[in-house]
Amino acid sequence: MKNIKNLIAVVGVLAVICLQTSQSFGSSHREAPLISNDPLADNTDLYAFKSPNNAENVVLIANYIPFQHPAGGPNWYSFGERIRYEVHVDNNAATPGSDIIYRFTFERVNEDPTTFFLIRLGKENLKTTYKCERSMDGGRSFSTIVMKGTVPPPNIGPRSIENKTVGLGAESYDDLVNKAVATATTGEKIFCGPVDDPFFVDLGGIFDLGNMRPNSGKDGVAKFNCHSIVIEVPVATLQKSKKTVAQASNILDPDYVIGVYASASRQMIKTLYSGGDVGFDGNYVQVSRLGMPLTNEAVIPLGMKDKWNAAKPSEDLQFAQYFTNPELALYMDDSQFGAAVPGLAPLRIQSKSLGAFDFRNGKPGLFGLKGNPALNGTALSEAAFGSVLLPDNKSPRAVDILPIFYTGVPNLPPYQLATGKAGNPLAAGKPFIHNFLPTFGDWLRLNMAVPATPRTDPKFSSLGLVQAAVLGLTDPMYNGSTALQFIPNMDGFPNGRRLEDDVTTIELQAVGGVVLAAIGLWYDDFKPGETASPVTPNLVSVLSFNAGVTKNDTILKPWFPYEQNPWRGFRGNSYSGPSTSSARIATTPLEDKVQGLSVKVLGNPVLTDDVSVEISGVDGQALRMGLTNSQGQVMGQQSVGKAGRIERQTFRVGRQPGIYFLQVSTASEHQTVKIIRN
Repeated sequence: MKNIKNLIAVVGVLAVICLQTSQSFGSSHREAPLISNDPLADNTDLYAFKSPNNAENVVLIANYIPFQHPAGGPNWYSFGERIRYEVHVDNNAATPGSDIIYRFTFERVNEDPTTFFLIRLGKENLKTTYKCERSMDGGRSFSTIVMKGTVPPPNIGPRSIENKTVGLGAESYDDLVNKAVATATTGEKIFCGPVDDPFFVDLGGIFDLGNMRPNSGKDGVAKFNCHSIVIEVPVATLQKSKKTVAQASNILDPDYVIGVYASASRQMIKTLYSGGDVGFDGNYVQVSRLGMPLTNEAVIPLGMKDKWNAAKPSEDLQFAQYFTNPELALYMDDSQFGAAVPGLAPLRIQSKSLGAFDFRNGKPGLFGLKGNPALNGTALSEAAFGSVLLPDNKSPRAVDILPIFYTGVPNLPPYQLATGKAGNPLAAGKPFIHNFLPTFGDWLRLNMAVPATPRTDPKFSSLGLVQAAVLGLTDPMYNGSTALQFIPNMDGFPNGRRLEDDVTTIELQAVGGVVLAAIGLWYDDFKPGETASPVTPNLVSVLSFNAGVTKNDTILKPWFPYEQNPWRGFRGNSYSGPSTSSARIATTPLEDKVQGLSVKVLGNPVLTDDVSVEISGVDGQALRMGLTNSQGQVMGQQSVGKAGRIERQTFRVGRQPGIYFLQVSTASEHQTVKIIRN
């Protein structure tokens, strides 16, 4: 009888989880009931990171329209008309709401109404262009900075894109992307168009009642596309006093913190007329927004999701309760529903950290210290932010989850690494973050003074700030003192968000208490005065946990617009088109060679995993090279600052037979050659 009761209890818990966690995760891919029926206005992801190529630039990326099958014709995906797509920037906590707004509106023209094909004879049906406007006064006034920007068409297939007779006659899809990059009148570099969806997550495992499968998950958005707005902008444009990075006092200068969110707005009234006509009237209202990833999916409950989408960050205090006791924490607590979700078993929140502090939902956390003189000089003192971070004795995660999502984290004790604290989490430690912008709303916060970690750095990690904390605690290069120094990945999520960052794993680890441990509130199996090292089995368990999928399904571009070209419809996301011929061909340019530049493939077809080329005629010039496959996906990119008389370069094509295209460009010349891999 006891076993039957236990079984009934577990089934009941699973039913509760099923009801409570549906629509969760997925980083704003169909994250709320209403917006799931309006995909053209649906934010999928938001990114904000330091440019890896220019220390004085920041990259802002807002993605929309989820789950685009590459072969989704004849009505291909596109940015919608009569929708305002906006990227908002807050650079000053003293001013309400957005300080800078980039607004994009799109128009579509049918160039050939006689055909059902999207592309035919050099013309596009629903050819899309955009206008970009910028406001520097919080939306009171706007000026146009790009008047007629070009949106590349979907990457349909080789006849539509490259064929010179029946298609567009482009050298490659990558060529269309490069030609669509615009420079605004105010200096920003802008791209709008379809891309590979760079997000990665095991949707199937997560939606199966938290059935996580570390290291073996299936990427639920693999080989799907989305539509992206990419803006590379000088830091001085976004910094509240128009200062450059070179003018920052240090790499955590508090005056360089910005908050970013993206939104989509529609007019209030939609009227359906006979004959298929649709009318739109009234003011624009926000129907979708996104700041921190997974907020609406994994924090906001189902009944509040549509309300959250319609609210502005300045109205977010009404949702604060869901961050001080996050629902996900219930499934990391064996006294609650933890036993029913074995996929999250490696994540167990501190219940007696340092023998005294319980951070499980509804427990006191650090509230017992409220008003204690020991808090003087810390962020937890009443003179600082104690009223917010220690609001009552039943909101334990107001001390870590709330600031991560709602205010950013200040460079004050206790929010410094345990390095140098001598066992006292309230003491000053090693700084590793300051993205504090206390506007009490859901913004993706970034300190623009923090340098970018080179993507080629062996210490670069998709775990972002979690890995920076690990290095600051364990690596002799960083844990020898409490001095401020750059630690690789200090520019990673949740200090902004890079395309590579594994935000699902990071946020699950954070809910599991890893930030508390990093600042010295160790896991329960650390006994002060007894345990030799705070790197205990519980901490190792959390740090070794992953959410099943840890990287994107294809490589990213090392330069603007950074996201990969969209998957090709001819190939689809789960099938292959006809195999290509393996006949030997000579090096064949796709257009007449330009005088001077010469590209020679050393062996074509290629019989190994690598291909070598010789480039001549551009002695002393800068070179850019990119290798793409027949789907338009970039396989590799290289650059040379100053070419020699004969420049030899090697690219990896891998073992997959097929046709590849190598594009070589200088400032004034370009050439594309076709390569066959047998």
